[in-house]
Amino acid sequence: QVQLVESGGSLVQPGGSLRLSCAASGIIFSINHMGWYRQAPGKQRELVADLTSGGVTNYADSVKGRFTISRDSAKNTVYLQMNNLKPEDTAVYYCNEGIVTDSGTRRRDLEVWGQGILVNVSA
Repeated sequence: QVQLVESGGSLVQPGGSLRLSCAASGIIFSINHMGWYRQAPGKQRELVADLTSGGVTNYADSVKGRFTISRDSAKNTVYLQMNNLKPEDTAVYYCNEGIVTDSGTRRRDLEVWGQGILVNVSA
């Protein structure tokens, strides 16, 4: 079974910074893509940033220039560095990964979500 565990969420003042981490564990052959989503109260879940296995990044317009997604492949961990945080960034942040658990005829492609972690930007 593959699991994603997020960490790093907190209460932070506007203008502050946080770094979220998402560590994958279990039987992992490869990871096709990694991403961060968020869901604010009363709103739909939205893409914040994602990163392909080839290193291509994509960001929501609202976070461009402030957030950076990166990964440590050796640790199967993806990060989201968030700078100049704004109250509108307040949300539960979810890690999402496309994970391949085996190869050949035993290959399984999974879409895995973390449990979510709260980021609260408030004075």
